[in-house]
Amino acid sequence: MELMTHYPYWMAIVLMMTGFYTVMATSNLVKKLIGLSMFQTSVMLFYVSASKVKFGVAPVMTEGATVYSNPLPHVLMLTAIVVGLATLAVGLAIVVRIRGAYGTVEEDEIIALDRDQSSGGRNDE
Repeated sequence: MELMTHYPYWMAIVLMMTGFYTVMATSNLVKKLIGLSMFQTSVMLFYVSASKVKFGVAPVMTEGATVYSNPLPHVLMLTAIVVGLATLAVGLAIVVRIRGAYGTVEEDEIIALDRDQSSGGRNDE
């Protein structure tokens, strides 16, 4: 049962690989942003899981406590959550603008439309 003691780490790895696969495999820009968000969430889960100290208490001077948990990773991940949400919001706003300009959020179609515009409508291939 040694495997179950590292359950949060395995979940972080599964979540990370799922997010990475979503970013790499899909051409839909919204799905790419969701994959990036999943990847970022897995990193946060990993950091918070790694900072847990067995039998540790909050770093408050209490009688009899000898092992303290470090609150710094938790505070840093709160900051990362705020930055991640802001980045996701900006990314979604850009996707809305792209959808308005090109009429699609599929990366392949956007590249094809850009090629057609830059070649003046003629097909060189």
